[in-house]
Amino acid sequence: MNLKSSFGLAALLGLSAATATAGVSQADPAALARAIVQKHLLVDTHVDVPYRLEEQWEDVTGATREGDFDYPRAQTGGLNVPFMSIYTPAESEQAGTSFQTANTLIDSVEALVGRAPEKFALAKTSSAAAEAAQSGLIALAMGMENGSPLEGKLENIAFFKRRGISYITLTHSLSNHISDSSYDEERQWQGLSPFGKEVVVEMNRQGIMIDISHVSDEAFWQVLELSNVPLIASHSSARHFTPGFERNMSDEMIRAMAAKGGVVQINFGSSFLTQEAREWYDRRDAARTAFLEANGFDEEGEESERFSDDYRDQHVFPYATLSDVVTHFQHVIDLAGIDHVGIGSDFDGVGDSLPVGMKDVADYPNLVEALLKLEFTVEDIAKIMGGNLMRVWRAAEVYSRESSGESAVARAH
Repeated sequence: MNLKSSFGLAALLGLSAATATAGVSQADPAALARAIVQKHLLVDTHVDVPYRLEEQWEDVTGATREGDFDYPRAQTGGLNVPFMSIYTPAESEQAGTSFQTANTLIDSVEALVGRAPEKFALAKTSSAAAEAAQSGLIALAMGMENGSPLEGKLENIAFFKRRGISYITLTHSLSNHISDSSYDEERQWQGLSPFGKEVVVEMNRQGIMIDISHVSDEAFWQVLELSNVPLIASHSSARHFTPGFERNMSDEMIRAMAAKGGVVQINFGSSFLTQEAREWYDRRDAARTAFLEANGFDEEGEESERFSDDYRDQHVFPYATLSDVVTHFQHVIDLAGIDHVGIGSDFDGVGDSLPVGMKDVADYPNLVEALLKLEFTVEDIAKIMGGNLMRVWRAAEVYSRESSGESAVARAH
């Protein structure tokens, strides 16, 4: 039985240390960590299961051979609320397939719940997520990674809210019609587009969390100024450890986002955690580009994939470690406080680059054990595990209800 089913909603969002550790020896941090993840709400804001299954289907309601997520491993890890990433590749916008792709992936999450209602529940709201966990179910929330499925229509924000989208990552690896991307050398908007600024306001109104992972620095500062609701970075880490990697967040950005109540959800990919792994990818990419250009091969062709595979065979990949993961959590806490950091692993989204000790969703207890050894309290660990994210999620929903009420009053007058 999932131990969380025996606790009420308030307990799910933060047990006392005495309750959480009852019957577990303080001298056994591994056992204590396993107890904590089974008794506290654990939220991971970025798990790329839908696109993984679109490319190679497996039945994640049972044990799987591939990937980083399935039901048995999620139970072992104590995972309650994985945000299923509704990911649309950057190229989809130009191809005109973003809206179709997003809806297809949402359908696949609904189908997963439909096939195993005794294991999963669809969570369109924070309360639905907490209630599902209380019932012993894994709550599948959804975040849209890349805002291109909006297709320039503000009404699509409400459409995707009804479909269950609880956050939207404004862009991805290329600038789109909403925002410049941190990865894109061409910054066509110098931040947000005019439509993107409207999107921020409408997302606040609809109660959808705004995710600033992937956006350019200029876009981040514009979103921060425009939003009346705390922001999230659903799967980003600290740029302090990867200088020049704009995809991660600078110290200044972390402090500023925290000052407005936001949360940085730490990405577990090795290249987000260490400069050594980051530089390995840079060297591989430069070598691959030179090879493709010299031979006239297409970047999307099989030769490109084969080169990447051969390069990895010949150049040992420098995996990050669990210690590196914890260092990023500690850095954000030192900068902004315990209320502004959480888990955004990017499981199933960063390929074979996950750190030693954090290879799949069964490994969350390893993170908790490491935090215990650093003398974090159970209350603080509960915030990191999910309490902080739930606070922001509820804040977005409350703002939406209040602003809708204000609009209704204004119309009445």
